[in-house]
Amino acid sequence: MPNSILFTKIILIFALIFSLVSCTKEESGTLLGAVGGALVGSAVSDGSGNGIVIGTLAGAIIGNRIGNQLDEDDRKRMYTTTQNALETGVSGTTSQWHNPDNGHAGSVTPQPSYTNNEGQYCREYQQTVTIGGEPETAYGTACRQPDGTWKITSS
Repeated sequence: MPNSILFTKIILIFALIFSLVSCTKEESGTLLGAVGGALVGSAVSDGSGNGIVIGTLAGAIIGNRIGNQLDEDDRKRMYTTTQNALETGVSGTTSQWHNPDNGHAGSVTPQPSYTNNEGQYCREYQQTVTIGGEPETAYGTACRQPDGTWKITSS
């Protein structure tokens, strides 16, 4: 178990560093997918690290595909919907967005809130993005920042 936790931390640190220099939507999608995949893999693995590796790779591939196809308007709609769902959404209730110009859509379903070890107000959530009729689902955790926005975190 300690090796899988260390591996997850290494992936998350790498992802954070990569996000500082990432500038394309493909790179951002790959990064977010990899982080989400690592977290899901960590949560469902037997502690050997294999689940984390598989989750990271699968998440990166899916995230790259989504990032490659979402335009600026899609990302704005997704961001606004996610922020609103996390801030005021009822746990288990899905909030949706849709771009009528290209047909892309998505949803966010927040889970009950909790306070993490750092005292931040956090929520786990499920997010689905549908491009060309193909839905892709990811899971994550976001915590409220001092400015009131929600940020994807590793905890």
